[in-house]
Amino acid sequence: MARAIWSGSISFGLLNVPVKLYSAVSKQTVRFRELREGDGSRVKHKRVAESDGNEVPYEKIVKGYEYAPDQYVVLTRDELAELEPQRSRAIEIQDFVDLDDIDPIYFEQPYYLGPDKGAERAYAVLREALRKSGYIGVTRFIMRETQHLAALEVADDAMVLTMMRFAEELIDTAPLNLPAATQVRDKDMQLAMQLVESLAGKWQPEKYKDEYRENLMRVIEAKIKGKKPALEGEKAGPGRADVVDLMERLRKSLNLSQAKSAPVKKKATKAAKSTRKTKRSRHAA
Repeated sequence: MARAIWSGSISFGLLNVPVKLYSAVSKQTVRFRELREGDGSRVKHKRVAESDGNEVPYEKIVKGYEYAPDQYVVLTRDELAELEPQRSRAIEIQDFVDLDDIDPIYFEQPYYLGPDKGAERAYAVLREALRKSGYIGVTRFIMRETQHLAALEVADDAMVLTMMRFAEELIDTAPLNLPAATQVRDKDMQLAMQLVESLAGKWQPEKYKDEYRENLMRVIEAKIKGKKPALEGEKAGPGRADVVDLMERLRKSLNLSQAKSAPVKKKATKAAKSTRKTKRSRHAA
């Protein structure tokens, strides 16, 4: 049975829906231990003071904000405790908005929300209201002493709470010196759109694999058995592409894509367009 990492309630007008929060993602990270080369002894890290190299116990560590090189403002535990947001178990819906109005860059980590005991009916009412309205709820709530902005939406029969970034966390794109759309020539655009259409298809999440992790596990498992690993996938290309004839590169890419495409590719493209129109949620696929 799934283990809840947080419990509270969704505040929706005068309606409160008791819910539990569950992880929606399981990170498949390969973790390593640091060992001393030669004898394989575990390496441990200690907190030490820069000035004398002496180890510092946890209770003697304070937090300081560096406002200038080697200049700090120190905040005590009591001062930090006073600044903590008021503890609350409510996911407060602030607004209902159209998903298409939110730039994807705002979204972070998704979590599943399940009904707490006795809240099944209220949970279903809110879920179906969200589904039929086509809106998502913009919420705020506190978890682990931190206030979070989150989007409440529907995926199949579950409500999903996706952590969002605050606007001030996003970096302005102005310093990137991005090219203007006026630099795009009609012929370039025509070829680029043909290439996009030739690669268009239905979303199949199982199609995409973390080849690095899979090969890493093949190496580890082979070394355990004393065998040579059999690696799969393509090798990475050059780190930086040279400036080339754009039209020629587009033509070659289009020819290569068309050669790989099946005769039914056109139907898949139409199906994909239909899917995008009917499935509003990013989690619906």
